[in-house]
Amino acid sequence: MAETVHLSERTPQVTAEELLEGFHPSYRFGEVSFDTYIPDPAHPSQAQAVQRLRDFAASMGGTGGAGGAGGFLSGLFGGKKKSSRGSGAQPNGIYLDGGFGVGKTHLLASLWHAAPGPKAFGTFVEYTNLVGALSFRRTVDILKEYRLVCIDEFELDDPGDTVLMSRLMRELADAGVKLAATSNTLPGSLGEGRFAAVDFKREIQVLSEQFEVLKVDGEDYRHRGLAKAPEPLADHELMAVATQNFPEAQVISDDRFSDLTANLSRVHPSRYRELVKDIDVMVLHEVQTITEQAMALRFVVLADRLYDKDVPVVASGTAFDQLFTEEMMNGGYMKKYFRTVSRMTALVREGQTGETEGA
Repeated sequence: MAETVHLSERTPQVTAEELLEGFHPSYRFGEVSFDTYIPDPAHPSQAQAVQRLRDFAASMGGTGGAGGAGGFLSGLFGGKKKSSRGSGAQPNGIYLDGGFGVGKTHLLASLWHAAPGPKAFGTFVEYTNLVGALSFRRTVDILKEYRLVCIDEFELDDPGDTVLMSRLMRELADAGVKLAATSNTLPGSLGEGRFAAVDFKREIQVLSEQFEVLKVDGEDYRHRGLAKAPEPLADHELMAVATQNFPEAQVISDDRFSDLTANLSRVHPSRYRELVKDIDVMVLHEVQTITEQAMALRFVVLADRLYDKDVPVVASGTAFDQLFTEEMMNGGYMKKYFRTVSRMTALVREGQTGETEGA
C-alpha cells in the first residue's frame, strides 16, 4: 500500500552538492543520444544539426556515447580543464534555433550525454535559482571548472534575469567553458512558432559573436494550440482514482491546493526538485486560479519539476486550463504560463485517464 505524504508539510534542505547533482537531463531525456534522434528527410537542417553537435562534442574530447553526471565533486577534484578558447576550430557556444516540437531539447541532452564531464544541464530558470541559492560568485566559481554548460529554454521575458544569465555566460566563456543553449519557444501567440535567434544574440550582447546558430527546421506539432484540460474530479474520489490507476505507486502526495501553494512561498524554488523527488502520484484538492504573479511563477517551477519526473496528477476544483488569470496568460510571462498549462494538462490527463501525451 502506498505511503501518503503532504508536500505542504515538507521543508527540504539541499546542499550545494545536491543542487548541482540535479543539473543533468530529466527523466524524459535521461537516455537519449544523437542516434535516437531521427532527422526528418524533409528538413535537412535536422541532420546537419546532429552532425554539427557531434563535432562540437568531439572538440571537447567526447566519444558520442552516454556520459556520467559529472557534477559538483568531479568539478572540484577532477582538475581544471584546459581552455579551448582561441583555438579557432570551434565556437565557444552553440545556439539551437527552431520552432517547438522539432527536438531541440533532445539534441541538447544528446550533446550533454556525448560530452566529457564535468558538465551541467539545466533550464534557464534552474540556473537563475541556483544563483539565488548559492550567490552569483559561488555559482561562477563552481561552474567555471566545468567543460560544458547546457541551458535549455533560455528565456528573455525578464530583463533582470536575462542580464544575470548573460553575465554568468560571459564569465564562464572567459574561463574556457563551452556553452550550448536553446530558447523558450512557446509562442507569444499560438500562430507563431519561432523564437528568433537575432533576439537571443541581441540580449546576450558581448557573447553573441561567440555563438554559432544552428537552425533546426521542422513541423511544429503544437501549432494546434493548448489541449483542453480534463474535467476535474469530485473531491471525495481523488485518492481512489490515484490508487486504482497507479496500484504500484509507493508514495502519493495528498494536499489541498491552498496549503501546497502556501508552502511554495516558504520553500526556495531551487529546492522544489527535492520537494517532489520521491513522489509517484500527486493528489490535489480544490485547485484554484492563481491570481498573484509571484505565486504563479513559483508554480511554474513546480510544474517543470513534476513534468521532469512525469508525476501523474489527480485533482479537483478548477481545471488546469484556468490555472492562471486571463491577464497573466496575455502578459509578459505568458510563455511560461502556456508551458505550465500544457504540462499540467498532460500530467492530469495521465493521472485521471491513464493516457500519456508528448512534451
